[in-house]
Amino acid sequence: MDSIKIFKCLSDNSRLKIINSLMIEPMYVELLAERLSLSTSTVSFHLKKLMDADIVSSKKEQYYTIYSLNEKIFSMNLKELIKDNRKEDDILKKREQKYRDKVIQSFFQYDKLIEIPVQNKKKQIVLERIVESFEKDRNYTEKEINLIISDFHDDFCTIRRDLVGFGLMERKNGIYKRKIDV
Repeated sequence: MDSIKIFKCLSDNSRLKIINSLMIEPMYVELLAERLSLSTSTVSFHLKKLMDADIVSSKKEQYYTIYSLNEKIFSMNLKELIKDNRKEDDILKKREQKYRDKVIQSFFQYDKLIEIPVQNKKKQIVLERIVESFEKDRNYTEKEINLIISDFHDDFCTIRRDLVGFGLMERKNGIYKRKIDV
């Protein structure tokens, strides 16, 4: 089931009229065309779209093809209908990871930070890469923080401040601690 196809089909007024007619009873093209004051070619075109979206099904009866609604789709609630599109989450995660990899590749060379990004989103990614060097439940002195950061870049003061500012580390009484898992 393709939710996007279904919603696209439902966005057309002629298709909605066809669906409403098929709710009353299954019908053939000529009867639908007559009841809706549409040409048979127009009805056939819209029925094809509705069949592609699995909203309508057909079966042969003597000389006619009878169309009826797919009751399964109309018995679903909106959450069930949308749920199939959660595959989009995987696509978005892959895009995000590709973007993150590109940023890391652009700003790091041989595990050294070439420059601190100006754009906040890129800076966040760079800082998340740096914070991976800190253990999760360990306390660090400012000197220890500076030593670890200086392995990445000489401006450890700015990076240390940004790690705290971006919520990746916390500072209490001169002691630093990693806040998040990246």
